[in-house]
Amino acid sequence: MSAKPAKDDGEEKPKKKGKMGLVLIAVAMLVIGGGAVFGLMAAGVIGGSHAEDKKKDEGPQLIKKGEVDPYAPAAKEGEGEGEGAAPEAESEGGDPYRTAYYTFTDDFTSNLKDTDAMVQASIACSTRRDGRVLQWLAKHELAIRSRLLEILADTPENDVTTIDGKERLNRRMTAAINQVLIQKEGFGGVDAVYFRNFVIQ
Repeated sequence: MSAKPAKDDGEEKPKKKGKMGLVLIAVAMLVIGGGAVFGLMAAGVIGGSHAEDKKKDEGPQLIKKGEVDPYAPAAKEGEGEGEGAAPEAESEGGDPYRTAYYTFTDDFTSNLKDTDAMVQASIACSTRRDGRVLQWLAKHELAIRSRLLEILADTPENDVTTIDGKERLNRRMTAAINQVLIQKEGFGGVDAVYFRNFVIQ
């Protein structure tokens, strides 16, 4: 009888080791598989892209031609109203994004650097981003105006009498507007500055 129990004990030990090995392998596969699934989800390969949601929240988005701008400013009184109002026409060629313009309310008048000459300019700027940029331009026009007047006062007369000089001035003004918007709102979005009129006296 003592031989039988010894034989039974010997048979049970390998079974326990075999079962334990299978359990460890199954747990390891679950851990590795779960980690892989988590990694793929975090990367946005499966389960929807969280990176896309985060990107949309980063700031004003480019608006393609024909798309509705969710932040478009309301039409001014008399604009786009009535039976004779035509919808905005967008072409299929050129830039794929629509361009919106903002005109500063008053002209800019400043002395030029190291001279008695003065400049008077009406300035506008453009953006291909959504309407938040236009709202921010209106909201922070005073800070932007102050910065642009500083730039005009620091500009030599020679720079405003040539095309190259005016192009450099446009780039400086564009950068300055974006700096103010980044400081105030965390995002720039202005693509270019334009002179509606430009008079040197």
